[in-house]
Amino acid sequence: MIKFLVKRFVRDYENVRDPGVRESYGIFGSIVGIIANAVLSIGKIAVGTIFNSISIIADGVNNLSDAGSSVVTLIGFKISGKPADKEHPFGHARIEYLTGLAVGAIIILLGVELIKSSFDKIRNPEQLNFSWVMVFVLILSIIIKLWLSYFNYKLGERISSTAMKASASDARNDVISTAAVLISVFIFKITGYTIDGYIGMLVALFILYSGISILKDILNPLLGEMPEPDFIESIENKILSYEGIINIHDLVVHNYGPNRYFATVHAEVDANEDILKCHDVIDNIERDFARELDINLVIHLDPVITDDKETNHLRNLTEKIVKEIDERLSIHDFRVVKGETHTNLIFDVLVPVGFEMKISELVNSIEKNIQKEDRHYYAVVTIDRNYVSTYINDMKL
Repeated sequence: MIKFLVKRFVRDYENVRDPGVRESYGIFGSIVGIIANAVLSIGKIAVGTIFNSISIIADGVNNLSDAGSSVVTLIGFKISGKPADKEHPFGHARIEYLTGLAVGAIIILLGVELIKSSFDKIRNPEQLNFSWVMVFVLILSIIIKLWLSYFNYKLGERISSTAMKASASDARNDVISTAAVLISVFIFKITGYTIDGYIGMLVALFILYSGISILKDILNPLLGEMPEPDFIESIENKILSYEGIINIHDLVVHNYGPNRYFATVHAEVDANEDILKCHDVIDNIERDFARELDINLVIHLDPVITDDKETNHLRNLTEKIVKEIDERLSIHDFRVVKGETHTNLIFDVLVPVGFEMKISELVNSIEKNIQKEDRHYYAVVTIDRNYVSTYINDMKL
């Protein structure tokens, strides 16, 4: 059914990398959310008011907040789909994250207000008026919310939208809160005990938790989070598949909104190879990434010596020393500069995120172990930070 609806309302629905198509997905999903939540909200608030149930009213207000969230999401998709301009050369896609923050903030405020109302109901309990109409409305709400959760998740997965996935999680949480309200209604029917205020408090706390979770999920991409390992691996493998590329390092990926990536990387090539030929390969890689993956990639060319036995031996020796300190460490940009009294081994060490050893201790350890091999060797170490979640396999010469 979801595929049928998408085909009918989203033009060119398979081209999800196109900003216009992605915007259409977001607008379509938001409109469905607005309609479904508005209907549920009106029904629950009316039923809760007629039969004197604060928990049902709270559940209806929760649906009202979901409808408002869908309105905010719709506006966000509309703005984020705008092309780059003079003031915003990287586009407007990060607006989607800001709308997610707004959704989370609205949900938290409503949760706080419902906590106050439920607390008043606990202190001053009122008799609940049971009706099968209440039961019907709540069961219908559960069914609709289950479908809406699945619907939003599928759309969010298809267009890689954190906002849509947040809406899916919120709809799934609503199923649990509505089920709790339904249980309280049957408890009153069977036992005569009114736990309406307590269930209203439970629903309000659930709403509060949902809002905080949404804020947490949205803050991660805003602050800058690690790219997915599979995504990084696909970039690495694609670059290394080109003839003449020996190895890569210093890969950095920037995110400017869903599916908006800018990346830089250093690519190692044989120093004896013709520079124009190497430059042509680099140009082809950058062009292919832009065309096939919609990634703006900039590659720095690093010539490396591959046919000098002494350099290769010293590089492998240094690599071994560094790996013995920590298997996650790797080296690159290795050079040998000989002098009359000593030989400088110049190289960069790539340090992963979360590396616990102090940098000064790491450098001292490397220098000490290299001089154990030969006291005439001096290590000139530059520390590099790894900004992605994987590291490249080291070149063995």
